[in-house]
Amino acid sequence: MTVRPYIPSDLEPVIGLFTETVRRINSRDYSPEQIAAWAPLPPDHAYWRKCLEGVALWVAESDRQIVGFGGLGAEGHVDLLYIDHRFQRRGVARLIYQQVEIEARRNGARRLFTEASITARPFFERMGFKILHEQTVEFRGVDFKNFAMEKVIS
Repeated sequence: MTVRPYIPSDLEPVIGLFTETVRRINSRDYSPEQIAAWAPLPPDHAYWRKCLEGVALWVAESDRQIVGFGGLGAEGHVDLLYIDHRFQRRGVARLIYQQVEIEARRNGARRLFTEASITARPFFERMGFKILHEQTVEFRGVDFKNFAMEKVIS
């Protein structure tokens, strides 16, 4: 398993991995209406290009196949951490997260923050994040419950 920086030719496999993961894994914690808004079919490529602007993204590969990705946005925002459903619970998310934290420290961040889904909350707690508060956010006209979380890394 290797972790490397995202390159533009990774866009299609990243979108595919995201869509498949949300539909297979996050569907355990969210309704069909929420999943349809979160991971629409067909995927919105224009949305993805805009979403990735300003995010330092890393991908994990196994046998030259992208099996996970995650990013670091402005001011220590941990964003877009998704792992292929066939590679869950194998340490892939931890490897990507470690790269994100290294980069955040390199950039002088003193804290990391995220909006963790119900599904991702236990992972972030294991990485040392604390819940600031539960929140309801609207995306594509649908409400979602998630958790504002942070980790001090000074």
